[in-house]
Amino acid sequence: MRLKGLMLAGLLALGAIGGTASHAFAGKLEDIKDRGVIRIGVSLGGEPIGFRDAENNPAGYDVDLAKRLADKLGVKVEYTDVSGDARVSMLLSDQLDVVIGNLSETLERAKSINFTIPYNRAGLRVVVQKDSGIKSLDDLAGHKIVVGRGSTGEAFIKRRVPGAEMVYTDNFAPDGVLLLKQRRVDAGIEDSSLVDYLAAQEDNLVTMKGLFSNDPIGIGVRKGDDDFLRWMDMFVSEYISSGDYETSYKKWWGEDANPPQLNPLW
Repeated sequence: MRLKGLMLAGLLALGAIGGTASHAFAGKLEDIKDRGVIRIGVSLGGEPIGFRDAENNPAGYDVDLAKRLADKLGVKVEYTDVSGDARVSMLLSDQLDVVIGNLSETLERAKSINFTIPYNRAGLRVVVQKDSGIKSLDDLAGHKIVVGRGSTGEAFIKRRVPGAEMVYTDNFAPDGVLLLKQRRVDAGIEDSSLVDYLAAQEDNLVTMKGLFSNDPIGIGVRKGDDDFLRWMDMFVSEYISSGDYETSYKKWWGEDANPPQLNPLW
């Protein structure tokens, strides 16, 4: 009788543990579905990657991808405008489920978070005042260049042009863009996708020839949930192979644009 009682108690304990474990390992995908909302960090720093439209709603290439993700999950989307270091810190503190915020995949960032396969690629490019006389990186020495705080552009300028006078901004656009338009800085460095678009809109600005990196841009997720990362990889893979990647890219950069080649394998 006592043995039966012990067996019953043991089974109940295992059941309780099993229920707890099932909840603990439900994972981010199930959490999002249960919540009915996915919290996505987007960088609304400038056209065409991310910005606010005339009605103050988030818009842009990254925002379209965020909407697609929410639709695939069958949930609503909650946007948070993030940039610089906040893109990673808010993800680590679980204030965000994912970041689709023009986030370059770097070895340093990969120490803290996981990345999906790339959904875009961009290279660092320098934009300068047309009459500044700046033709090369060496010419930047002694000149003011606006950089995004915590960005790959900041790290690059520190390494390659230590003599440049860096002007920091938490949001390259609109803040850095405004500094360039007002001619308060001589140059700026950001992803080619943003500065190419900017230079095409502003007569006083011109981009320097050449790309100084060729960075994969991925969706950032927290470490520790391989199933969620695998699903997100499949989401990006389908985005590319379906042709929607090319369609979205040309929507924002023009029909004559040549989308960077991406590999849909995961």
